[in-house]
Amino acid sequence: MQFSSYIICGTPRSGSTLLCSMLAETRVAGRPHSYFRQQDVAEWAEDWGIEPASSPDDVQFDKDYVAAMRRVGADGTGTFGLRLMWASVTDASRRLDNVAGGKADITTRLEETFGPSLYIHLSRLDKVAQAVSLIRAQQSGLWHRNSDGTVLEGEETPRPVAYDGDQIGGVVRGLEEDDASWVNFFKLRAIEPLRLTYETMSADPQLALSNVLSALGRDPELARTIRAGTARLADATSSEWVARYGRETGRTA
Repeated sequence: MQFSSYIICGTPRSGSTLLCSMLAETRVAGRPHSYFRQQDVAEWAEDWGIEPASSPDDVQFDKDYVAAMRRVGADGTGTFGLRLMWASVTDASRRLDNVAGGKADITTRLEETFGPSLYIHLSRLDKVAQAVSLIRAQQSGLWHRNSDGTVLEGEETPRPVAYDGDQIGGVVRGLEEDDASWVNFFKLRAIEPLRLTYETMSADPQLALSNVLSALGRDPELARTIRAGTARLADATSSEWVARYGRETGRTA
C-alpha cells in the first residue's frame, strides 16, 4: 500500500522525539509532532495565525486548525507525519468528528483527513526506566537536549529532583495501561503496525529510521545521512533510581 501519512503511536519517554526529529531531517517524510496534544493546541494555533476557539466545539476553529496541521505536518513533502500519545486519542477523535460533522472511528477520520496511514507502534520495554525518565523530566523541567548538549526543550537550569518509589510505581502502571490500550486499539481494528522499541531504536537510530522510510516507500538509504538529533538524558542518578526501585519492589527490567 502507498501511504501518504504515518501515525507514531507511543507513550511519553519512548524515544518519539528522537524518531520525529530524524524523520523531519530526511526532508521527505513531513514534520511529525504532537499536534493533537490538548495542552499545546492554543500555542500551535497562535503560531499558525488561527483565531482562538470561541468554545471547546468551535467547528471553524477545528477546520482551520486541522487544515494548518495538514500543511505543517507534511512540510511540502507529500507525506504527513503525526505523533499521537494515548492521552490525546479522545481529543483527536472529537476534533476530527467536529470537522466532519458526525461520529466515526478515529482511524476512518485520520484516513479521510490525511490519506492512507502507516501506524507505527513505539514502545519501551523497560517501563521502570521509562517512568524514571518521565518523573525526572517533570521534576527537573528538562525534557530534551540536542546532540551537542544544548537544551532542546525545557529549563536551561534544571530543578532539583528527588526519588519517590510510590510515584514511580504509579507512573509505571499508567505507562503499562497506555501501552496495553495501543495494543488493543490495533487488535480491535485488525491493524498490523510497524513495531519499534526504544531499546532497539536507541541502539541503532539509523536502522529504525531506515525501517520507517522503507515502510513509507521512501529511500531507506537516506537514513545513513541522518544523525541522531537528541542526546540521552539517562545518567548515574537514573540508574540509581531504577536499581533502588528494583530492591524495594523486587521488580527488574
